[in-house]
Amino acid sequence: MNKTVLDLWVGLFVIAGIVALLFLALKVGSMSAVKTSSSYEVVARFDNIGGLKPRAPVKSAGVVVGRVADIRFDNETYEAAVTLRLDKRYAFPKDTSAAIMTSGLLGEQYIGLEAGGDPQALKDQDRIFLTQSAVVLENLIGHFIYGKAQEGAPQ
Repeated sequence: MNKTVLDLWVGLFVIAGIVALLFLALKVGSMSAVKTSSSYEVVARFDNIGGLKPRAPVKSAGVVVGRVADIRFDNETYEAAVTLRLDKRYAFPKDTSAAIMTSGLLGEQYIGLEAGGDPQALKDQDRIFLTQSAVVLENLIGHFIYGKAQEGAPQ
């Protein structure tokens, strides 16, 4: 009887551990909070999106105002078309700018919105025209090394 009680406690402990791991995985993946609030979608086009992924946050002044809904490649303009799903509570002017930012030096990438001054607000399926592509660390290092090599070259 003693062994059966011990097996029961071990089983309960294992189940509790699995539930805790599942909870943490959903929290880290931002999947647990399913928001039912209404939203609208806008499109921004970028030359280079770096490591931006769907469901990446869209922030303005450090506040999450939406998520990246979709990323597609446009065969005609050779740009990445990024669809942003913004919460209806946040209205942005038509001349809002979007930039791909990085949290920290090598952190996750997100889209930062900078509000403009236009009196008209963005509506569903509008386009953000003022965009700034991702800064690719490898390109920066390459430009720095190439510049230093040019400085030391004989004239």
